[in-house]
Amino acid sequence: MTFAEKLKSIRKQSGMTQEQLAEKLGVSRQAVTKWETDAGVPDVENIRAISAMFDISIDELLSNERRAKEPLDYLFESVTEYDIDEPKRYDMKFGGAKKLILSGYTGEKIRVRLASNTLSALQSDFKVKIDDIKKRIDVDVNRRNGVSEATAKEAVIIFVQIPTPYMGKIECAVNAGAVEVRSLECDSIELDTKTPSLILEDVIGTVEIDCNLDMEVVCRSLNGEVAINQVSATSKIHIPDGTIFTAVTKGIGTSISYEKDGKQAERFDTPDADNRIELNGIKSELVICMDKEGSLTR
Repeated sequence: MTFAEKLKSIRKQSGMTQEQLAEKLGVSRQAVTKWETDAGVPDVENIRAISAMFDISIDELLSNERRAKEPLDYLFESVTEYDIDEPKRYDMKFGGAKKLILSGYTGEKIRVRLASNTLSALQSDFKVKIDDIKKRIDVDVNRRNGVSEATAKEAVIIFVQIPTPYMGKIECAVNAGAVEVRSLECDSIELDTKTPSLILEDVIGTVEIDCNLDMEVVCRSLNGEVAINQVSATSKIHIPDGTIFTAVTKGIGTSISYEKDGKQAERFDTPDADNRIELNGIKSELVICMDKEGSLTR
């Protein structure tokens, strides 16, 4: 449901006419008509007013809009860029976030964008620090003015773009509700994370994941190695149907099982395949799920 459809629906459910809504917001009826026919969108103040009036969060109001237009439609943002002129190792520490989206692109800058629909003081409450130390780029996101990590996890989305021509080893630490890694090709990516949800899309190389939470990993393509390091956790990794890979367990008390289309299956990996899924750690389980084409959209 689009914002226009959602506004029209909640207005009608409240028994309110367009004229009544316009009067409460201090706008013309024609403005409300435009919003409900997708011919225009309210400004920030009116979105806040609609959110409060109908007791619906801004995230919920804009949820479908965000999926359609991401990452352009957040109400508040802060962008930090730094020129890169040679291959670098990237060491990034982000702290808490609602979501982290890490991707490669064809530019020449590292670009860190913080976005939120609720934190109007985003630019003053969060400071992105980028240090260029010889062959290494350090990136830190620091909270200020008493903002808690819990607040960051509720309201801040972090977009990071790394220039593909200058991409070396990547180390990234984040505590997020969801993590997405897209369009990256490098020797290794190490994710030190606390997240229940991880998506890997068009990632080439070795991905090492350190996480002691139960995770659901969606691997939309497997081109290299995914190594999952866990202690006392049970996780799943979804791969496309027909993927050729070998599975390996290391550590103490680790085990791998298999599913096809949601049902338990016999082992279906291929010994000595180039692609590899590895489970390391202590007393942890991994379920490798092979899903039909088109089903890896979660």
